[in-house]
Amino acid sequence: MEMMEEQQKAAEKQEQELIEELEQEITELKMRNTELEQTIFSVFSVDVTLDPDTAHPELILSDDGKQVRCGDIRQKLPDKPERFDPGHCVLGKEVFSSGRFYFEVQVKGKTDWDLGVARESINRKGEITARPSDGYWTVALRNGNEYKACDDPSVSLSLRVKPQRVGVFVDYEEGLVCFYDVESSSHIYSFTAQSFTEKLYPLFCPSLNYGGKNSNPLIITPVN
Repeated sequence: MEMMEEQQKAAEKQEQELIEELEQEITELKMRNTELEQTIFSVFSVDVTLDPDTAHPELILSDDGKQVRCGDIRQKLPDKPERFDPGHCVLGKEVFSSGRFYFEVQVKGKTDWDLGVARESINRKGEITARPSDGYWTVALRNGNEYKACDDPSVSLSLRVKPQRVGVFVDYEEGLVCFYDVESSSHIYSFTAQSFTEKLYPLFCPSLNYGGKNSNPLIITPVN
C-alpha cells in the first residue's frame, strides 16, 4: 500500500514538473514572438515631434519638442482651432495616411497619462471622450496602477509589470493599433479591424500634475 502511494506521489511530481516545463516553454515562446514583433516594428520607427500649436495652454513642451508635462499656470496662447482646451493633450507634428509607423514614449514616474493616435477631425474643444468611434485609439493610466484601453466600451488591463516605456505601432491599411511594454517585451493591447479614412496623428496626454505627484514628463524616446 505504501509503495503504491509512493509511486502515485512520484507520478504526480513528474506530471507537475512536466507541466511547469511546458509553461516555461510557452512563456519563452511568447516572449520571443513579442520580441520579434517589436524588432519588426522598429523597422517602421518614425521621428515624432510635438506640435505646440495643438498643446493645451497649461502644457509645457521642451525646446526640442520631445517632452511634455503639465504646469501650474495657464499660458496666454492664441486660441487656435487646433489647440486642445480643456483636454490636457498635444498632437505630434507628423501625419500619417498610409503605411505603418512606430514610436516609443517614456512614462516612467507618472501616475496618470494617455497615449495613442487620433484622427484629424477629432473634437479638440470641450469634453473629450477617448474612444475609437470619436477618433481616438489610446491606452491610459489612472491613479498610479489602473490601466485601461479606451475602447468601445473601455477595457480594464491587468499588467504584470508597470510599463516604463510604451511602444505604439500602427498599420493604417490593416486598421491596427498595438501597444507594447518595451522593457518587458510584452503586449499591452491592440485595436484591430479598425477603418481608417482620415489622417492620423500621434497623441500625448500627460494629465494634471496633481501637486507634483504626476509632474514627470512624457518623453518621446529614440527606438533602439
